[in-house]
Amino acid sequence: MPQPDEYLGSVTAVRGGVVDVRFERGAPQLRQMVAAGRDGRVRLEVVEQLDERTARCLAFDSTSGLARGDAARALGGELMVPVGPELRGRVFDVFGRAIDGGAQPPAVAERPLLQPPVPLAGLAVDSEILTTGIKAVDLLAPIERGGKAGLFGGAGVGKTVLITELIRNMATRHQGVSLFCGIGERSREAEELVREVEEAGVLQDTVLVFGQMSEPPGARFRVPHTATTMAEYFRDTEQRDVLLLMDNVFRFVQAGSEVSGLMGRLSSQMGYQSTMSTELGELQERITSTHGAAVTSVQAVYVPADDFTDPAVVHVFGHLTASVVLSRQRASQGFYPALDPLVSTSALLAPSVVGERHARLAREVRATLATYEDLKDIIAMLGFEELSQEDQLAVSRARRLERYLTQPFHVSSAYTGQEGKTVALEDALDDVERILADELADVPESELYMIGTLAEAGL
Repeated sequence: MPQPDEYLGSVTAVRGGVVDVRFERGAPQLRQMVAAGRDGRVRLEVVEQLDERTARCLAFDSTSGLARGDAARALGGELMVPVGPELRGRVFDVFGRAIDGGAQPPAVAERPLLQPPVPLAGLAVDSEILTTGIKAVDLLAPIERGGKAGLFGGAGVGKTVLITELIRNMATRHQGVSLFCGIGERSREAEELVREVEEAGVLQDTVLVFGQMSEPPGARFRVPHTATTMAEYFRDTEQRDVLLLMDNVFRFVQAGSEVSGLMGRLSSQMGYQSTMSTELGELQERITSTHGAAVTSVQAVYVPADDFTDPAVVHVFGHLTASVVLSRQRASQGFYPALDPLVSTSALLAPSVVGERHARLAREVRATLATYEDLKDIIAMLGFEELSQEDQLAVSRARRLERYLTQPFHVSSAYTGQEGKTVALEDALDDVERILADELADVPESELYMIGTLAEAGL
């Protein structure tokens, strides 16, 4: 079928994942989709209008083989993402196409990739804890239902293992939908994650969306929006709570930086794009609770060179209600999860939200561990015996707390040989209260390492 002249054009420049297209009559509107190359195999999104007839586009497919002069055609609309209950148990790419080898599931409807956030009047304002079954997280950095939590850490400190454990625990404990978004994932990690979710028996209520590391920056830059659009369907149409997990938000920022450089924009501080704050805001503000259901997000954030003052990390911090900071020092000591109890925090740790007891115990745990941190230099120079009796008791408590806050994970049991444990918040509070009251002062520290509850360990 012949196309009207206003839809037709040709490629004038190709720079990696950015393509310039000149149209016969006039450039399409921003965010409109364009198909270029043989059989329209390369999908593009208009991100800039250079003049009345020329559009600068972001490629979602590889531009290998695309040349100047190749035909292009405006598709007359934005990228639409298929949504529906049949998405559960499947794996998709940025377009919502199934990539798990199965047939494309029928879509109930289609939604635009980019949508405005929920209006202020439609937001729910109640604060409620979403328990994870992980002692250190529930005690010191509780996650809010409908909030956003960040897992911050450098390479190799356990972000992906922790987020995979969260999928397993929360999908089995909460009767909602889990939606995992892999941004710049390695194919090995993606395959392992799909297998672990299936083995945990929660794949039937999980949707996985991947923009893999080998894909163009445009696909990696837009794949979290695809996942968020699917999450919004389950929240708004099916009225189901959604757990949206992202790994890794830093790679979303990196993809935006690549796109910005290819488009010839000047970079801001430390090489990041000047539009980073806006791009993060467009994504993060869509993840909210409504009066009917909630989208709760847990986001892994890579910290470059363990520098928490990095602009990308600072910008992400501003959107979160809870921050779980993973420490390389604690990981090297074998404390897993390697949560830093003195830096990790949550907006929910107020008596009016979590209750007086929980807030008090969290404060006491932090104070005890902070005292131990201050005394470490003295112990190293003079020895433990030179401390006062009161300080020796504080150190003993702190060392037992450190070991109690470790926990064997279900998803890593194949590597550790230990059965995974899930701990209820009330049990964790009871156990911590006993440790702070010195009831376990005569129990060897090693007895508290990598256990679930004290009762399960016979203590």
